Amino acid sequence: MKVVIIEDEKPAARRLSRMLESLNIEVQEMLHSVEESLNWLQNNEHPELIFLDIQLSDGLSFEIFEEIDVKSAIIFTTAYDEYALRAFKLNSIDYLLKPIDEEELATAVKQFTKLHPKKQEVMVNLDEIKKLLINPLDRKFKRRLSIKVGAHIKIISTDIIECFYSENKATYCFTNEKRSFLLDNSLEIWQEQLDPEQFFRVNRTFIVNINAIKDIIAYSNSRLKLMLHSYSETEIIVSRERVKDFKSWIE
Repeated sequence: MKVVIIEDEKPAARRLSRMLESLNIEVQEMLHSVEESLNWLQNNEHPELIFLDIQLSDGLSFEIFEEIDVKSAIIFTTAYDEYALRAFKLNSIDYLLKPIDEEELATAVKQFTKLHPKKQEVMVNLDEIKKLLINPLDRKFKRRLSIKVGAHIKIISTDIIECFYSENKATYCFTNEKRSFLLDNSLEIWQEQLDPEQFFRVNRTFIVNINAIKDIIAYSNSRLKLMLHSYSETEIIVSRERVKDFKSWIE
């Protein structure tokens, strides 16, 4: 099987390449931008499978489909859940959230192999994409939550929520009143509903409120450790793959 990786962060592309090689998969090419990908795909036979990062340095990778009839199966990769969920609806084989987990990668490849050699068309609804790429300033984000507490319903402003977190397959929010509340929806769904100016997904387990951050400490393997004003139950570590975006977010 020959695959192509389209990923603007070269260390992430190299890491994915090594992971694929350990699965005995040949990486034919690593591309790093929409422009470079368009040039390569226009002049080369399309591979069986493309690992495609959604947000590239010069635009969204969906733009590739506006120019080229892509003949490859696609596995989307992203650090942004809202994009990943959208990509999944576009009949992709699968999507992988960064940092990519080895087991999840193996499962995605296995799923592709099961479907191969059945040819899959990549169906991209560009109108739907444009609709979903609405200007964030025009979007309405959650400003308060209504949470059932026993026989009561408690209304909580998102401003007092320090973080959202997952634990034992459940999702919670933690307030500056030092209370945790069980939520109905997954962390992925909450991330879509929260203002990205105020909340950031630092890893698979935590979404943090920028106003709740008390301290940021350099941590091992180029990661960052966050200290919040009230929450102290578990260490909150910004994953290495999200450090760059995190630093941009806090500026």
